[in-house]
Amino acid sequence: MKAVIVDDEEPARLLLREYLAAHPEVQIVAECANGFEAVKAATELKPDLMFLDIQMPKLSGFEVLELLDPDPVVVFVTAYDEYALKAFEVHAADYLLKPFGQDRFDETLSRVKDRLTKGTVTRLEQLMRDALAERKWLDRILIKDGSRVHIIPVEKIDYAEAQDDYVCFRSGGKDYLKAQSMNDLENALDPSRFVRIHRRYILNIERVARIELYAKDSRIVILHDAKQLPVSRAGYQRLKALFGGEV
Repeated sequence: MKAVIVDDEEPARLLLREYLAAHPEVQIVAECANGFEAVKAATELKPDLMFLDIQMPKLSGFEVLELLDPDPVVVFVTAYDEYALKAFEVHAADYLLKPFGQDRFDETLSRVKDRLTKGTVTRLEQLMRDALAERKWLDRILIKDGSRVHIIPVEKIDYAEAQDDYVCFRSGGKDYLKAQSMNDLENALDPSRFVRIHRRYILNIERVARIELYAKDSRIVILHDAKQLPVSRAGYQRLKALFGGEV
């Protein structure tokens, strides 16, 4: 079993190495101090297992996981319990809350082996299932482009357009393609800032210059850069709700 350790703190990486010494069937193929190193290592080495910190500079553990294809089995290792629910949602094998001992770690390895050998999706411990986390909206978009990763703050996005199995993000006069569904994107964005105006478009409301009647019962949004986007009837009702009915 090939494993990668990802943590920006060296003592934390050392502790995982010590605990893994009791499991000779696990080969540590890489240690990474940040998210970019983790993405590179996972892409090149194809590990079976990744021990992944959550709060790290540049890329968080969840953002690392978003960029991996295929995903290894992931065990999140963190000092913060507020991410447990989200870890459950991304099907992590376990959620190790620092500090933890060898016994707890061995229990995690048992779960990982079960998943790898049987292909079953294990549940996280009760802490993760019962965690009450305040919903945090997406604050940036990560787009992999060959060996590069574009990081786009959501406030820099003008609009998103559905293009087959991709979403095209318009930002700063450039287009960025990402394999993602519009429904998933819509659910991740702050609804007070972004609105689904059409089945093909999600709009940053800060970019709206005006809304005009285009034909009978048909409207368009005109952005500050003069770009025109179609507005469906349902989209118009959402815009009215956001702008207090004054459109």
